[in-house]
Amino acid sequence: MTFKISGYFPLNLKKNDGTMLLLYVSKKERNKGMQMKKSYRVKKEKEFQAVFQHKQSCANRRFVVYVLEKPEQKHFRVGISVGKKIGNAVVRNAVKRKIRTSIYQLKESIEPTCDFIIIARPGVDALTSEEIHRNITHVLKLAKILK
Repeated sequence: MTFKISGYFPLNLKKNDGTMLLLYVSKKERNKGMQMKKSYRVKKEKEFQAVFQHKQSCANRRFVVYVLEKPEQKHFRVGISVGKKIGNAVVRNAVKRKIRTSIYQLKESIEPTCDFIIIARPGVDALTSEEIHRNITHVLKLAKILK
């Protein structure tokens, strides 16, 4: 039997003895630890332009990645761009969330000494999270950003 609790989400946990435990957590708690810090993001227009003007890019059918090497940097920074051709704001934000999740999962294997920008191409909105992850992994390997 399950109960619906307003504002809370079910979280299934598997215990060592093989049984399942169902907890309800708030959205904030559910996403805790699943977000990259703001220091991992390229935010300012000037920073975006610096990466674009370096003109080092790689692409596959779904994404384009621009890279700027910064040897003095402690960790990588990523900028995400999803244009209006992809869809309305809700769709674009959903795509950005999926891209951020994929980058978060790859965080340990990304070269720390670079800034890079990921640009989504039209058609990305129809992809599942797994397909986006595969495409992101592929394009980052092409760009030699993954270790």
